[in-house]
Amino acid sequence: MKLKPTPDQTITLKSPREIEIMREAGRIVAGIVLELKRAARPGMTTAELDRIAADLMKRHDAVSTAKGYFGFPGYICVSVNNQVVHGIPGPLKLRQGDLVKVDVAASYRGYVGDTAASFTVGPPSPQAERLMRVTEEALFRGIEQARPGNRIGDISHAIQKHVEANKLSVVRDFVGHGVGRSMHEAPQVPHFGPPGKGRLLVPGMVIAIEPQVNLGQPGVRILEDGWTAVTLDGSLSAHFEHTVAVTEDGPQILTLP
Repeated sequence: MKLKPTPDQTITLKSPREIEIMREAGRIVAGIVLELKRAARPGMTTAELDRIAADLMKRHDAVSTAKGYFGFPGYICVSVNNQVVHGIPGPLKLRQGDLVKVDVAASYRGYVGDTAASFTVGPPSPQAERLMRVTEEALFRGIEQARPGNRIGDISHAIQKHVEANKLSVVRDFVGHGVGRSMHEAPQVPHFGPPGKGRLLVPGMVIAIEPQVNLGQPGVRILEDGWTAVTLDGSLSAHFEHTVAVTEDGPQILTLP
């Protein structure tokens, strides 16, 4: 989700014990994403995907951090085709070939796991397959830079460089963010920009890196519901996200099933 401005930009470092709890939270949300991918089929509504996620959270004693966030009505975000992020689950029915993005964040034992993935209903078109592949590759290029001694800008630049080398566009209206006891903490993590800039990365930082990439131009607009972001040119958009801990041994992805 879009990081709301906050006067407190203090970065809270996490202990190894806290990171292990966050890994448990990460496994839960990663597992939910897998179940949603398995469940998605033509004719299913995005509200039905939301109910599946809500049931799985309850089963794992986890609490959605999206539900009620500045009034957001869903347990997860579900965005389809040219919807970039923050899609509100509702009566929209999935169709064969649709490109679906699910963004799942939940608190478990007081700590948040936050992840997102893109998939298609049935086989992807060549364009959708390429868009998803490049977006996920860009995410991992960014994760590789999440090492002590690097800076936020090194993550940002690695993502932008890979996306643009593949003739796609990075969305600039939204950022990644710190994660911990809250879904959105400092620092902000842009997905574009020059290397060597921004906050210094140190062990104990935990951040969500979540590039959104468009097949066409990078511009987006917000629909009248106040949440759903769509591409200005109507092109497809993809979104992948992992919660990552910066450690002495390099980046550790906490949102793996």
